Amino acid sequence: MRHFYRSHLVPADVLAAADRFFPDLGLPAATTAAGARTFAGPLGALRLAAFPEGGHYTFVRVETDQMGESRLDRNVKRFFLTLHRQEDPRHRLEAAY
Repeated sequence: MRHFYRSHLVPADVLAAADRFFPDLGLPAATTAAGARTFAGPLGALRLAAFPEGGHYTFVRVETDQMGESRLDRNVKRFFLTLHRQEDPRHRLEAAY
């Protein structure tokens, strides 16, 4: 499954956040490259890439080897939420109902 997120953080900060977030889930870094990481473990495998896109945005692309809405995919979305909170710690997500 593919996921993406546009961030205001620089790519190095996104990769540093990934290096902190995914090993805590039991997904150690399998490979490390410039602008990309691969994590693999009991939940599955994922490839993360962060690169500048159109001005001040960083495009974060994550591809997992899971089908549908797996536990790994939900954790990728949680990772995007940690990036959002790192960008703006004052922002609070609220239900809109």
